[in-house]
Amino acid sequence: MSALRFPNLPPSEPQGSDLLAQERARTTFSVNDLSVYLYGEEYLERQEKFLALIENEPAFDKSNRYFLGRTERFAGALRKDHALVKMSQEQKWTPEEFQHADILIDEPGPFGLHRGMFMPTLASQGNAEQHEKFLKPALRYEIIGCYAQTEIGHGSNVQGIETTATYIPETNEFEMHTPYLTACKWWIGGLGKAANHAVVMARLITNGKDFGPHAFCVPIRSMEDHSLLPGVMAGDIGPKFGYNTTDNGTMWFDHYRVPHISLLAKHSQVKPSTGEYIKPPNSKLSYGTMVLVRASLVGYARINLARAATIATRYSAVRRQFVDKDTPKKMGSQIVETPVLDYSMQQYRLFPIIAAAYACHFTSKEMMRLYFLNMKNMESGNFSLLADVHASSSGLKSLTTTMAAASIEECRRACGGHGFSSFSGLPLMLQDYAPNVTWEGDNYMISQQTGRYLFKAFRDLVAQRASGKFNTSQITNPTLAYLNSYLDNPDLKCPVTTPNQFFNPEIQLAAYGHRAAHIVAQIVHALDVEKRSWNSMLVDIYNASVAHCQLILVQNFILGIRGDMPQPEGVVAAVLPAAAKEALTDLSNLFALHQIHKQPGEFLTSGYLDANQVSMMGKAIMDLMEHKIRPNAVGLVDAFAFPDYHLNSALGRFDGKVYEAYTEMATREPINQTDVIEGYQQYIKPFTNPNNKQGKTMSARL
Repeated sequence: MSALRFPNLPPSEPQGSDLLAQERARTTFSVNDLSVYLYGEEYLERQEKFLALIENEPAFDKSNRYFLGRTERFAGALRKDHALVKMSQEQKWTPEEFQHADILIDEPGPFGLHRGMFMPTLASQGNAEQHEKFLKPALRYEIIGCYAQTEIGHGSNVQGIETTATYIPETNEFEMHTPYLTACKWWIGGLGKAANHAVVMARLITNGKDFGPHAFCVPIRSMEDHSLLPGVMAGDIGPKFGYNTTDNGTMWFDHYRVPHISLLAKHSQVKPSTGEYIKPPNSKLSYGTMVLVRASLVGYARINLARAATIATRYSAVRRQFVDKDTPKKMGSQIVETPVLDYSMQQYRLFPIIAAAYACHFTSKEMMRLYFLNMKNMESGNFSLLADVHASSSGLKSLTTTMAAASIEECRRACGGHGFSSFSGLPLMLQDYAPNVTWEGDNYMISQQTGRYLFKAFRDLVAQRASGKFNTSQITNPTLAYLNSYLDNPDLKCPVTTPNQFFNPEIQLAAYGHRAAHIVAQIVHALDVEKRSWNSMLVDIYNASVAHCQLILVQNFILGIRGDMPQPEGVVAAVLPAAAKEALTDLSNLFALHQIHKQPGEFLTSGYLDANQVSMMGKAIMDLMEHKIRPNAVGLVDAFAFPDYHLNSALGRFDGKVYEAYTEMATREPINQTDVIEGYQQYIKPFTNPNNKQGKTMSARL
């Protein structure tokens, strides 16, 4: 029994449950209608079914998560992953169902890269024989894999990796070798202790020629006793800022031989015996897994934006601080402190984050649709979508993960002192989310991939227009559309004369499109005419990527509300009820205008906006938040449909019983289980009671 027992007293009035009930009564739309529009009935019904299973499985218990050290947490995560796979096999879950359950449990684990990178790479880059040998056993978890690309000396620069795989024609094998310390694989999730196979990115060398990085499926541990195979050295890299339930590992090879079948050979091959290299029909075919992961990360950003916003918004509706002398709050005849959510500064901090979560929701759906459409097209030799999808997924990964990491921290701070407590759920969320801004390409580095695509598209468009043979039917995607509109009228001016006119979506899209195209045009001029170096333009290139991707987010938000977003084949678009549509339109307006108002410089230098219009925009934003979004704030986060089990937050509870949950969690702190702390006799008593004459000491004090 806990030595720490709080008094059996209620919090002061008004109760948190009553405050949230009042908030929900003010909501102008059906929360369930909006949730159904976002996810569909099937998703919500599945969530209820999964919760009944998951909350009754001891391996998925979250009650002690905030009290455990790294070793205990990793052991628990291993147990969790095992139980999750067993449950999935027993319940015969689809991959989508498995992912849903994994999201609810919300703990990175040692099998995560097996599902997220190892199997998708085998599926997209392996041939039929390799699917039989590696992929099918992996689907049954007989093989547990990881994805070993990053090296201690090379991360984002994949072309610079140093691990080698040299073809040995005499034995029809590849010799994996680590020639330098900097070639040691590093940061590889699941490699430290769990994986028995790895997809290893290594430089393919055959007949004395280096063909650059290729993917190899490599056994690394014994299938009998899990010991490392001769020639393979591996282990865990140690504690990290977060993600400590995953065994990120290191690995190096000492002239380690693997069979010919290890080279994933769907797109490129090495002929047995001769060692002749057969190059892929398109050099970008291997981008498939990369695009999938980056597109998926947009959806993961949405989840974390929404979770953080839910916690902070609910808590801000319950938390009361100070009396607003201008508009004091009353309960009956008694003046009470003001809910934090009523303060305009708190609204300016939180409401754009709610809006960003919705923007990422619609954009992630569109990115996944484009990914699957592109993969289908490539199977038939059509690569027309690849460049645009790759560039957009790279830029969106960069932008949305940066947004999400910053927003989790903003939500934590918006919760005041209690946001510093692990029981808020926000510190651990930030720690475990933080790697997203670096993996799959550092956020500043991969924006250059987006920039290269934009500059090429702009140059090609200018050349086509100059040829005299150009017509608008050649505009094949939204990127070319906004670049072409800019070239049609580079001096376009915003026609807004009153604040409310900024709520016109066409005005918003014109502002974002003109600004993005202007940045691209200026960079191309600097590179091509002024002969500036690429390195000297990196800040501008990053800004071009951000501008392009902010336009995508704004555009998808607008289309998602209208119901005009393209749907995957065979899917019928849902209908958004009018009241929910109005509430989402308010959020869409806030998202579009807040991004401009926060950093207006590029919109001003593009010539589209002037200073007076930016000032008007500020008034439009404040009015929108106070009069339209504030009454719906709790309803808008409720529509994300996160169960309390998923949030695992005392501050973000659906029922508003914040202080009851917060104090109950404190009673479970291990060092509170005794009145007198272990170590008192050795480290405290020698100072406070050196002669063990407690009674005399107390008398003297009195």
